[in-house]
Amino acid sequence: MDKQRRAPRKGRIQNPLNRANARKFRARWELVNAAEQKELQLTPLDQKLRQLAALMSSADAMGWSEVLASEEAEVRERWNRLRAIFGE
Repeated sequence: MDKQRRAPRKGRIQNPLNRANARKFRARWELVNAAEQKELQLTPLDQKLRQLAALMSSADAMGWSEVLASEEAEVRERWNRLRAIFGE
Protein backbone atom coordinates (compact mmCIF):
# COMPACT_ATOMS: atom_id res chain seq x y z
CA MET A 1 0.00 0.00 0.00
CA ASP A 2 1.40 3.36 -1.06
CA LYS A 3 1.67 5.78 1.85
CA GLN A 4 0.16 9.12 1.07
CA ARG A 5 1.24 12.18 2.90
CA ARG A 6 -1.64 13.57 4.88
CA ALA A 7 -2.27 17.27 5.19
CA PRO A 8 -1.69 18.46 8.75
CA ARG A 9 -4.76 18.98 10.83
CA LYS A 10 -5.81 22.54 11.34
CA GLY A 11 -4.19 24.05 14.41
CA ARG A 12 -1.62 21.28 14.79
CA ILE A 13 2.06 22.20 14.95
CA GLN A 14 4.11 20.42 12.30
CA ASN A 15 7.54 21.00 13.84
CA PRO A 16 7.15 21.31 17.59
CA LEU A 17 9.59 23.58 19.32
CA ASN A 18 12.29 21.65 21.05
CA ARG A 19 15.84 22.55 22.01
CA ALA A 20 17.34 21.57 18.64
CA ASN A 21 14.68 23.42 16.60
CA ALA A 22 15.02 26.47 18.83
CA ARG A 23 18.79 26.53 18.30
CA LYS A 24 18.37 26.23 14.53
CA PHE A 25 15.77 29.01 14.55
CA ARG A 26 18.06 31.28 16.55
CA ALA A 27 21.05 30.51 14.32
CA ARG A 28 19.04 31.45 11.22
CA TRP A 29 17.97 34.75 12.78
CA GLU A 30 21.54 35.51 13.82
CA LEU A 31 22.54 35.11 10.17
CA VAL A 32 19.70 37.38 9.07
CA ASN A 33 20.65 40.01 11.66
CA ALA A 34 24.33 39.88 10.65
CA ALA A 35 23.42 40.31 6.98
CA GLU A 36 21.13 43.23 7.78
CA GLN A 37 23.81 44.89 9.94
CA LYS A 38 26.37 44.51 7.14
CA GLU A 39 23.92 45.98 4.62
CA LEU A 40 23.25 48.95 6.88
CA GLN A 41 26.98 49.56 7.35
CA LEU A 42 27.49 49.57 3.58
CA THR A 43 24.56 51.90 2.84
CA PRO A 44 25.83 55.37 1.91
CA LEU A 45 24.81 58.26 4.15
CA ASP A 46 23.03 60.13 1.34
CA GLN A 47 20.82 57.09 0.71
CA LYS A 48 20.01 56.83 4.43
CA LEU A 49 19.05 60.51 4.46
CA ARG A 50 16.80 60.05 1.41
CA GLN A 51 15.11 57.11 3.13
CA LEU A 52 14.58 59.17 6.28
CA ALA A 53 13.11 62.03 4.23
CA ALA A 54 10.74 59.59 2.51
CA LEU A 55 9.59 58.23 5.87
CA MET A 56 9.02 61.71 7.25
CA SER A 57 7.05 62.81 4.19
CA SER A 58 4.90 59.68 4.37
CA ALA A 59 4.05 60.58 7.99
CA ASP A 60 2.88 63.97 6.73
CA ALA A 61 0.87 62.37 3.92
CA MET A 62 -0.88 60.00 6.34
CA GLY A 63 -1.80 62.77 8.73
CA TRP A 64 0.41 61.50 11.54
CA SER A 65 2.22 64.81 11.99
CA GLU A 66 -0.74 66.37 13.80
CA VAL A 67 -1.06 63.38 16.12
CA LEU A 68 2.65 63.34 16.89
CA ALA A 69 2.69 67.10 17.47
CA SER A 70 -0.22 66.83 19.88
CA GLU A 71 1.81 64.44 22.04
CA GLU A 72 5.01 66.50 22.10
CA ALA A 73 4.08 68.53 25.18
CA GLU A 74 3.37 65.37 27.16
CA VAL A 75 6.65 63.78 26.11
CA ARG A 76 8.62 66.92 26.98
CA GLU A 77 7.00 66.99 30.42
CA ARG A 78 7.98 63.36 31.04
CA TRP A 79 11.60 64.13 30.09
CA ASN A 80 11.60 67.16 32.39
CA ARG A 81 10.35 65.01 35.28
CA LEU A 82 13.06 62.42 34.60
CA ARG A 83 15.73 65.11 34.48
CA ALA A 84 14.50 66.49 37.78
CA ILE A 85 14.56 63.05 39.40
CA PHE A 86 17.96 62.01 38.06
CA GLY A 87 19.55 65.45 38.30
CA GLU A 88 20.62 66.17 34.75
